[in-house]
Amino acid sequence: MAELSPVLKQATPVLAARGEGVYLYDEQDRRYLDFTAGIGVTSTGHCHPRVVEAAQRQVGTLIHGQYTTVMHRPLLRLTERLGEVLPTGLDRLFYVNSGSEAVEAAVRLARQATGRQNIVAFQGGFHGRTMGAGALTTSGVKVRAGIGPMMPGVVFTPFPEAYRHRTSEAEAVRSALAEFDQLLVTVSSPRDTAAIIIEPVLGEGGYLPAPPAFLAGLRERADRHAILLIVDEVQTGVGRTGRFWGHDHAGIRPDILITAKGLASGFPLSAIAAPEELMGQAWPGSQGGTYGGNAVAAAAALATLDVVRDENLVENAAEQGARLQEGLRKVAAEHPVIGDVRGLGLMVGNEFSTPDGTPDTATATRAHQAAAERGLLLLTCGPHGNVVRMIPPLIVTAEQVDDAVGLWAEAVRDAVNG
Repeated sequence: MAELSPVLKQATPVLAARGEGVYLYDEQDRRYLDFTAGIGVTSTGHCHPRVVEAAQRQVGTLIHGQYTTVMHRPLLRLTERLGEVLPTGLDRLFYVNSGSEAVEAAVRLARQATGRQNIVAFQGGFHGRTMGAGALTTSGVKVRAGIGPMMPGVVFTPFPEAYRHRTSEAEAVRSALAEFDQLLVTVSSPRDTAAIIIEPVLGEGGYLPAPPAFLAGLRERADRHAILLIVDEVQTGVGRTGRFWGHDHAGIRPDILITAKGLASGFPLSAIAAPEELMGQAWPGSQGGTYGGNAVAAAAALATLDVVRDENLVENAAEQGARLQEGLRKVAAEHPVIGDVRGLGLMVGNEFSTPDGTPDTATATRAHQAAAERGLLLLTCGPHGNVVRMIPPLIVTAEQVDDAVGLWAEAVRDAVNG
């Protein structure tokens, strides 16, 4: 009898039977408020009627048209539609299936276009589990352990973490940019450096927003040294942070943008976007893949983008995200074990720590489990697993946010007292 791999561990005890909007239902029809959204994937909620209809219609006409063999209209329409929301000038797209694949495609493009090898990544960043993407990942050793040596040419520099270092945001930015400058004169010469890759908000690394001044500083240095700036919007894109793209908060433009997760409301689809001149420097045959740009996923993505626009979900993410953080901060004020509440839009983390700043993984774990028992599904993140993150679908209402905060308050109380 075959079974799933024993190393696959569920974050919650739920056996999901169906989903509707912000809710999941188990086989006994118990309802759970889902603030995981499939790790930020179900951006329009579970089974949004417009997404379901688009996917069902497409399944009945063309399921798969391999797009380097034949072309299909859903992918052409999606490309045109994305052109309306991508940063100005990023007008060429390459589609694959997962965030990891898109990350590796971005790195491949950067190396081929510049003729340089090195990639600068940030401590705490998560870019995927495949060998290339894993080499860029330091959100936790579980991604890298036991599989070395990793892909060469990757160097790491600090991300500005004000809370961890007990300093101001301005000082954290100043220090991190100084370390970046030092790296360029001690480890990776600009002439050897193809690209910088960064998440606008560290995801698995602890839900840490990159300060706008830091992203602006990286953009300036990339321009000065002719280094490409890759922005990994796998989790932050398509409205998650209260702007359409996470980097919009800093007013910068990437050279290469990576998108996935919320793009197709649960269907596997990812892409990289770059200017025509840059994308044209990819070597012939370097871009391809059997399932990339799948017709059903493309149709679902088109419906997703329409729902995001028509239902004002970017604005809702900003509004409900502010409401969520306000409620979570009230909970934290009553429980000092929550040392920090932070995030952008509907991407919010609660960091558990002791008075001296030591990560309190045990209490975070108890709070996470207690929330699930009460019907609120959450996830943990951070190198120590001491950050409980909240990622509801972008359709979440004020009432549902308030319900989640109430359940969270009870869960934290149980965790602290238990």
